[in-house]
Amino acid sequence: MAVIRPFRALRPTKEKAQLVASVPYDVVNREEAAKYSEGNPLSYLHITRSEIDLPDVKDVYSKEVYLKAKENLNRIIKEAPLKMDDKPAFYLYRLIMDGRSQTGICATFSVDDYDNDVILKHEKTRKVKEDDRTNHIITTEAQTGIVFLTYRGVKGVNDIVDKTMKETKPEYDFIAPDGIQHTVWIMPVNYNQFISNEFVKINNLYIADGHHRAKSASRAREEKKKANPSHKGDEEYNYFVAVLFPAEQLKILPYNRVVFDLNKLSKEDFLNAISEKFDVKTTSIKQPQTKNQFCMYLDKEWYHLKARDSVMASLSFEKSVGEKLDVSILQNFLLNLVLGIDDPRTNTRIDFIGGIRGTLELEKLVDSGKAAVAFSLYPVGLDDLMNISDAGEVMPPKSTWFEPKLRDGLLTHLI
Repeated sequence: MAVIRPFRALRPTKEKAQLVASVPYDVVNREEAAKYSEGNPLSYLHITRSEIDLPDVKDVYSKEVYLKAKENLNRIIKEAPLKMDDKPAFYLYRLIMDGRSQTGICATFSVDDYDNDVILKHEKTRKVKEDDRTNHIITTEAQTGIVFLTYRGVKGVNDIVDKTMKETKPEYDFIAPDGIQHTVWIMPVNYNQFISNEFVKINNLYIADGHHRAKSASRAREEKKKANPSHKGDEEYNYFVAVLFPAEQLKILPYNRVVFDLNKLSKEDFLNAISEKFDVKTTSIKQPQTKNQFCMYLDKEWYHLKARDSVMASLSFEKSVGEKLDVSILQNFLLNLVLGIDDPRTNTRIDFIGGIRGTLELEKLVDSGKAAVAFSLYPVGLDDLMNISDAGEVMPPKSTWFEPKLRDGLLTHLI
C-alpha cells in the first residue's frame, strides 16, 4: 500500500517560473552551476549549489555553504516572489523531449514507505552525498530537489491525468534553454481522494532517480523527530516531494564509464587481458546495439567488446538478477578483474558520464588525457530496474540515466 499525499507547494509566479527553474544540483559541477546562473539572481542554483556565491570557500560541504543556501532561499522567496498555495493539491508535471512526452503526478510521499521498502530502491547511496543533502534539508527546512519515482501504470489514474491536461489551463509552460518543454498543472481538488485511493491498491513504487534525495529526506526526518518532543508523525518532515511517472512513458539512457589509467598495463597488455573474457574487435560503432556488448574507446580508436560464451555460461548459474546486467558484467569481468576498480562507489580512478552527454564526451576525455579508456554501454531496461528492486537487490552505482530531468524550483516542499 503506497501513501501519496497532496501538499502546498512553494512556487514562483507564472512570469518568473522560467527564471527560477534550474537543472538539478547533481547534474552540474560548481563551475557549470556558476555559468548557468550567471546574471540570474533568481536561479534555484543559488540555493541548491549555494557554493557558487562563496568563491573563497574550498569545502563545498561546509556549514557556511548550507547557511548561504538558507539565506538565498529567503531572498528568492521575497524577490521572485515564491508563494505557498493555500490548499494542498496534486500537481501534474509534463516533460517533452525530442517529441516524446511523459507526465507524472507531483505529490509528497511517506518517509515510512521509503524506510519500509514500499518504495523500492535499485541503487546504494554514498554517505558523503547523503550528508550533503541531509544538511541542506535540515538547514533550509526545505526539500528543494524532487525525487523521480515510477510505477506500473494504472488506467484509472492515467485517465484522470489526461482529463486534467485537457480541461485545465497549465500554471507553467515553457521551453528551457536545453530545448525541453516543462508544463505544470494543478489538479482539481475533487480528484484528490480518487488519486489517494488508487495508490492504496498499489504494493510498490520505485525510485528511478534521486536515491540520495530520498535517503536524505529519511535522515532529515530522524533529526527533526529527535528535536521535536511533540512529534506526532503527521508533520511535513515525515514526507518527501517526488514526481511519479508511469513506467511505460519513461526512457533510460546508458550511464557510461571512464577510467583514468590502465592499472600500470601497456596498451597491448591491457587488450590481451580483456581478450580473455571478451571478444575484441575494432569498430566504427560507438554505442552498443544490444545487450551483453560494449564499446570501448582507447588511444583514438573504438573497439567492440562482446562477452565470451564462457562468461555468459558462468552467469547462467547465477541466481542474482543484478549480476546478469551489462553494468555488472563490465564491472566484474573487466573493470575489477583487469583495471582493479574494486568498488566503483569509492574508487577515485573511475568516473561516470551520463548518456545524455553522448560518446563525443567520452572521446573528449580520453583524447585530452584526462582519462585513459572509456566504455559506452547498452541502457538498462525499466523491467530490469523493477525486477531488481522487487528481488531486493541493487544495481552497481550509476547504472541508469533518466532524461529529461525535472527542474528544481518549480515545486518546493517546506518541512
